[in-house]
Amino acid sequence: MQKSNNTEMVRRSLSAVWHPCSQMKHYETFPLIPIARGLGAWLYDFDGKRYLDAVSSWWVNLFGHSNPQINAALREQLEQLEHVMLAGFTHEPVIALSERLHELAPPGLGHCFYGSDGASATEIALKMSAHYWRNSGYADKTNFISLQNSYHGETLGALSVTDVALFRDAYGTLIRQQATVISPDDRLAEADETRETYALRCAHALELHLQQHHAQLAALIIEPLVQGAAGMAMYHPAYLTRARELCDQYGVHLIADEIAVGMGRTGTMFACEQANITPDFLLLSKGITGGYLPLSVVMTKDSIYQAFYADEMARGFLHSHSYTGNPLACRAALATLDIFKQDEVLAANRLKAACLNRIAEPLRAHPAVRNWRNTGMIWAFEVMTPYSDFAQRCFSLGLQHELLLRPMGNTVYFMPPYIITEAEMQLLVTRTLHIIQELT
Repeated sequence: MQKSNNTEMVRRSLSAVWHPCSQMKHYETFPLIPIARGLGAWLYDFDGKRYLDAVSSWWVNLFGHSNPQINAALREQLEQLEHVMLAGFTHEPVIALSERLHELAPPGLGHCFYGSDGASATEIALKMSAHYWRNSGYADKTNFISLQNSYHGETLGALSVTDVALFRDAYGTLIRQQATVISPDDRLAEADETRETYALRCAHALELHLQQHHAQLAALIIEPLVQGAAGMAMYHPAYLTRARELCDQYGVHLIADEIAVGMGRTGTMFACEQANITPDFLLLSKGITGGYLPLSVVMTKDSIYQAFYADEMARGFLHSHSYTGNPLACRAALATLDIFKQDEVLAANRLKAACLNRIAEPLRAHPAVRNWRNTGMIWAFEVMTPYSDFAQRCFSLGLQHELLLRPMGNTVYFMPPYIITEAEMQLLVTRTLHIIQELT
């Protein structure tokens, strides 16, 4: 088959594919980038041009494209079992993965329910929480609460706890919009407040809400330490510690959405570890398979599991996906966990984070850069710019400089694969600095 060039690939895609989170008409003047292959931290188009994947392909790729160890694991699994339904059946990869996650997760999380993506995990946790309360004799506890500017997915259930104006305006009439409380986002603190003081002030606002509404509240859902779609809003772990105490006090579940921030992204395997807490539900997806295959998991406690364990079908958890616990996805996840262990990734990432922070000093010092921040392997900052379309301009210039950047408003962030090298960090920072200079 003759290899298509970039132009031909774009033409075919625009005639056949409806691309996500896009205004398709914009592609008339802002062309798609067709990708032919990936290797390590790099993506390559059909004309051979390369792009450093500084956003891990929507935050999923941990150990590089075409990782040989994950490739080998998938080839081996393909020869054994590609898929079997998980209702009434089971298989070794899903059992092994569940056992491994139980060993790694905060204490007390021992039951794994699988889905296909992050929004599915959110749906599962919301339904499971409300159904638990119903089974336990508290049928009025059907409401939820989340942080301002939160993002938990784009299905209708997930949108009900997602505080993004664009989605709310488009689909608000279809969803049961839930309440929000003030975000502990460090950027919102007063000038004389420390990160911790501000986080505790926000936790007090949560306490006031729980005092008034706990009888109707099933759960608080939260993105631990970093709110991704809010522009990588980072906050002090004291908020999580206090939220856990308050949820216990008022009889409300705590759902930790670690879809984006789990799997080592914040510096620990799970962000909740930094507050020394165990949530009632832990949601994982994105990097759990190393960016290879769709998979999500909701981990929960035995006390919640037991509320569903009965003779009556109506008391069971009524949720399913055709590809729940897919063997190939589970095998990719197991290979990903193997890499974490054998390469001592968390320790290596601490050194890489320090290295990038050192390299980035000239960028951090640029007069147009504001609110430089870093948590684990996530960096973000705002750019003071005269351009209302800064995000699009920055993305376009990034491609010209061999960088895949995806700014949110005037927030630029780095969320690279963990295998990024010092030379690649230097390239990322130097060329981002050139882009910032051009746009300010």
